Amino acid sequence: MKGKEILQQMTPYQPGKSAEHIKRKYNVDKIVKLASNENPYGYSPVLKQSLNNFSFNFEFYPDGYATELRSTLSDTLKVNDEQFVFGSGSDELIQIIVRTFLQHGQHTIMATPTFPQYRHHALIEGAHVTEVPVVDGKHDLDKMLAEVTENTKVIWLCTPNNPTGLSISKDEFVSFMDRCPNEVLVVLDEAYYEFQDPKYDIDAINQLKVYSNLITLRTFSKAYGLAGLRVGYAVTTEKIARQLNIVRGPFNTSQIAQKAAVIAFKDQNFIEETVSKNKIVKDQFAQFLKTINWEFYPSEANFMLVKTPSSGEHLFNFLIEHGYIIRPGELLGYPKTVRITLGEKDDMATLHLLLQTYNRQMLEQE
Repeated sequence: MKGKEILQQMTPYQPGKSAEHIKRKYNVDKIVKLASNENPYGYSPVLKQSLNNFSFNFEFYPDGYATELRSTLSDTLKVNDEQFVFGSGSDELIQIIVRTFLQHGQHTIMATPTFPQYRHHALIEGAHVTEVPVVDGKHDLDKMLAEVTENTKVIWLCTPNNPTGLSISKDEFVSFMDRCPNEVLVVLDEAYYEFQDPKYDIDAINQLKVYSNLITLRTFSKAYGLAGLRVGYAVTTEKIARQLNIVRGPFNTSQIAQKAAVIAFKDQNFIEETVSKNKIVKDQFAQFLKTINWEFYPSEANFMLVKTPSSGEHLFNFLIEHGYIIRPGELLGYPKTVRITLGEKDDMATLHLLLQTYNRQMLEQE
């Protein structure tokens, strides 16, 4: 049985080797995973204490409306209940948006490099994809607008951008939206929203009152530390949300995911602690990189894209032998770079020493 023709040109997602496999292969006792931008501080301690107090009826389907989570977010964000769409992480929401608004021959625009799932799902639906290179790590918003045609249906903006970590400012966003045709849907992916400096806050929720062609995506996978439970949400107009909910599977977020997201969202003390620790580690890492003369992008997220003296794959192979897993830029469309999740303080201190050793070896080979 042969699937869509486009699938012959694509490959499935390739997960990394398991921690146990790497331990055995390289004879290391500890694995430090700095490849997927997960929260190294875990998740809310309030959630850890609370889960034992709840009983889950696993024989029944979950609440397809996600009533409690919807109400919690609605009360805090001050938007109508009907403006939400919930998904199994932002990944599924992207898939739902593409399935709803893109079909064969239609046009979509995105930056490059950026989160690859925009392109992945658009191609599967048969859409024509235009990728506009970032400039110094940032979206080239003017060029993206210049690529709009009568056939353009969706534009993707990722802020902070993955993998570069740079954010779009509010002024830049407003200028972009004012010039973007109203019939073109703009998807604002804010997966790393909680980490960025408040000066980069686009105030996307309130922007929905101005721009009826806007969807913003947020997730519990990053700052909230619930990547293993897969829950994210979109906020948009009621009209767009209704269309997305027609496409959405009826029971796509589990009982546990919904309850955990409610509790985690209410524990903003944990988010503040996470963001504070992330900033300290990020600043220390930036200062270290300057001492070895490595360039990097000034990230507003919980990762940094670092330029390397050799291929990113080469550095990846060096670090994995010492139990550190990072993401080589060659897999992200950015050769001679690596994306490194900002880990715990002690693990990052060891990483500094490893990078120092690697850099010295590279200099000796010149």
